[in-house]
Amino acid sequence: MASRREVLGGVAAATFLSSGWSAFAASRPYRVGVIGSAWMGRCNLFALMQVAPVDVVALCDVDHLMLTDLAARIAAFPDSVVRQTHKPQFYGDYRQMLKKHAFDIVIVATPDHWHALPAIAALKTGAHVYLEKPITVDVAEGKAILNAARAAGRVVQVGTQRRTSPPHVEARDRIVREGRLGKVGHVELYGYFHQRKAVFAPLAKPPATLDWEMYCGPAPLVPYRPDIHPINWRAFREFGNGYIADLGVHFVDTVRWMLGLRWPKRISSVGGVFVDKASPATVVDSQQAIWEYDDLLMTWSNREWGKVPDGFAGGWGAVLHGEKGTLTLSPSAYRFEPEGRGPVLSGNFDAELHRFPNDAKLLPSDRELVPLTRGNMRDFLAAIEQNKRPIADIEEGYISTSTSILANLAMDLGRPIRWDGKAECVIGDDEAQRRLVRPYRTPWIHPAGA
Repeated sequence: MASRREVLGGVAAATFLSSGWSAFAASRPYRVGVIGSAWMGRCNLFALMQVAPVDVVALCDVDHLMLTDLAARIAAFPDSVVRQTHKPQFYGDYRQMLKKHAFDIVIVATPDHWHALPAIAALKTGAHVYLEKPITVDVAEGKAILNAARAAGRVVQVGTQRRTSPPHVEARDRIVREGRLGKVGHVELYGYFHQRKAVFAPLAKPPATLDWEMYCGPAPLVPYRPDIHPINWRAFREFGNGYIADLGVHFVDTVRWMLGLRWPKRISSVGGVFVDKASPATVVDSQQAIWEYDDLLMTWSNREWGKVPDGFAGGWGAVLHGEKGTLTLSPSAYRFEPEGRGPVLSGNFDAELHRFPNDAKLLPSDRELVPLTRGNMRDFLAAIEQNKRPIADIEEGYISTSTSILANLAMDLGRPIRWDGKAECVIGDDEAQRRLVRPYRTPWIHPAGA
């Protein structure tokens, strides 16, 4: 299949929107398919529609209600560079969708256990992929996606948006790169933004509009509860890796990018369910993790209960402790406080939130995420058109996701893990090495061949 660049003859001129944003213009819209049509699929698609001409060809979801809801929102979306002239086709199985259509871009925004197989399948058709974080539920899946992307010569951008978020870019350039922090010896990541439900609805029969067997897919077949889908699957290890991989991975990735970190050398973690014991959720409600680098400690602290500690802005983020000062990163802002004399510096996302006034009309859950994703989408498109790696390339997503997963693995095993970053394997622990691959439920086959 010809590349997007070949199809368009390299045409990627800019056209100016009334908002002041420049949009990619091309000889025809990007043909887009979405796998996973709920919250993040919707936010990612809308951000793409705001910055590029898009033809939303098809939507895939195991829940028919998600398909009809997103199709209606697409038709009414006011900020699309080009208006959608037809209703996207619906699919309940991504394999059928990919077989039927030729896409330029496929957005994969399913629960985490359904990231690897659709992403690899889309890459094999010649599509570029925008892949939600964390990219996988095990380490071997991540390596398989990376290999598939390189073999196909396609761009995979991961939805860790802070590498293109204006305040975080400013913090990297203004604080870290200018040396205001000095030597950074400790980074604290934290997640006190409560997501783990203490109470779930009783077990029930799945509605006729939801294919629960396909929802579970390669994961264990979890008994259906009405409030697992579409948001609270994050409370179940069967579908993901808990909040260290959901929230924590954002700032694992941000800090790695800011400080130029690759793989940790040693990983340890402890955690458990200490308070909300009656919940059927299978993720822990409390966790501490430590990643050791050559001359840096990075830690994660998560508590799904109790008060958010004073000074931990937004309930989740990161604090970089340097010899010359402290940099606090929240989801949409930063604040630098020097040791001794000197100005306190800060920045936020406010200007970005006003570039598209219609963002205020989005669902409350989408009003920050769509603006936050626009920069990532523009970088994704530039990488496609210029045949280069994007800023949140699949390799970076693989390292950041695996860093989070390895902490859970150390917690599960009850012992630290030593990691060989060059060979990308566990050192001296055969059981931990085996657990880099999580078994798939029949008849699904793990992309690593296990």
